[in-house]
Amino acid sequence: MNVHFIAIGGAAMHNLALAMHQTGHSVTGSDDEIFEPSKGRLAAAGLLPEATGWNPDRLTASIDAVILGMHARIENPELLKAQEMGLRVYSYPEFIYERSLDKTRVVIAGSHGKTTITSMILHVLKKLDRDFDYLVGAQIEGFDTMVRLSDAPIIILEGDEYLSSPIDRRPKFHLYHPQIALISGIAWDHINVFPTWDIYKEQFSLFIDDLEPGAHLAYCSTDETLSEMTIKHGSEINTHAYETPPHKIENGRTIILDGGEYAISVFGDHNLQNMNGARIVCESLGIEKDLFYNTIADFTGASRRLEIIREIADGAVYKDFAHSPSKLSATVRAVKKQWPDRKLIAAMELHTFSSLTKEFLKEYSGSMNDADEAIVFYKEETIAHKKLDPISIQEVVASFGRADLIVFTTTAQLQKHLESMAWKDANLLLMSSGNFGGMNVDEFGASLLD
Repeated sequence: MNVHFIAIGGAAMHNLALAMHQTGHSVTGSDDEIFEPSKGRLAAAGLLPEATGWNPDRLTASIDAVILGMHARIENPELLKAQEMGLRVYSYPEFIYERSLDKTRVVIAGSHGKTTITSMILHVLKKLDRDFDYLVGAQIEGFDTMVRLSDAPIIILEGDEYLSSPIDRRPKFHLYHPQIALISGIAWDHINVFPTWDIYKEQFSLFIDDLEPGAHLAYCSTDETLSEMTIKHGSEINTHAYETPPHKIENGRTIILDGGEYAISVFGDHNLQNMNGARIVCESLGIEKDLFYNTIADFTGASRRLEIIREIADGAVYKDFAHSPSKLSATVRAVKKQWPDRKLIAAMELHTFSSLTKEFLKEYSGSMNDADEAIVFYKEETIAHKKLDPISIQEVVASFGRADLIVFTTTAQLQKHLESMAWKDANLLLMSSGNFGGMNVDEFGASLLD
């Protein structure tokens, strides 16, 4: 095939481009800005556009498919040219579905934990030498790309609920039509496209309704909203409830108690729930429980999901992608529970459209209560760039419900504060979908424990 990518620099888009290139297809692309690591990876494969910007002349009759990224706009000149020529324009989830019609499709959905659960399943399948395709939302150890498309009989898909493309306003996970599915939980997010809780929640009930009779759905039963939804909408499918498995913690190591004792490398109730959901999916793929536990033992997590930056005898620095209230609360609680005798300093960045919106800020109430010291960082320039109403430090403190909350609006302030602290018998948790205003999180975090 000859495939052209409009907005090729996106995380999923550039990985799909690489996957198509690796399987012998002809790939071209365009974007108005491309950042690392996409830029370097595309360049290494010879796929980096010769110039940034949009050029309708790139669209010719020889192109079999155009894949449109969410970053592009509906008035994009290349999109308009493709439509005028009658070329087939896909969103990337639509394209992946068409490439997997003959496969067993497994979709991992939910407001939190999608990447971790998907990564756990990929880890087990790879160690057991199973043949599979995949799409996952983060770079994970042992995998060159975040996407693989081949002749494998199954495909594991991280099912994002965000919109598919500028001209296809359906959530991505509505386009995959899986035979095996999982929903990890539902917590309001993406308020720029789902302005109310009810509208957001409805996307998951529609996902369940669309499952074919006889399909399998695993769901986290500790989520009351999800449990009620599954009972109401899942009468014609095979449902499998899961929760936090029995376990114990010894010297900072979690041991699963399930007909035997299995030491694992991840920790925290959310991660244990994620692992339990991954186990059910793997069992649906024919992998027995004991084999699953023994295979998952050395899984250390997906990139930026409770990832250790540096660890010493009496402390550690972690980074995590957590930014929504539910993710924040679960991550903070997990680290404190794993190391109850260490002081926990938790710092998070308000970075996304939702988190910087006054209406949504109140959702963060109590989300950092398990930290001994809680810090919130945001940049006023980011708020202005997203064209949102300004928020004050006082509004942030009130929204989180902690009178002792520390708020910084510059990277220098945050770094100076953390550098002034003693880190004996203490853990630091850095949580953001960004980088705290341009900070090299890995280098700075590691330096604190020198």
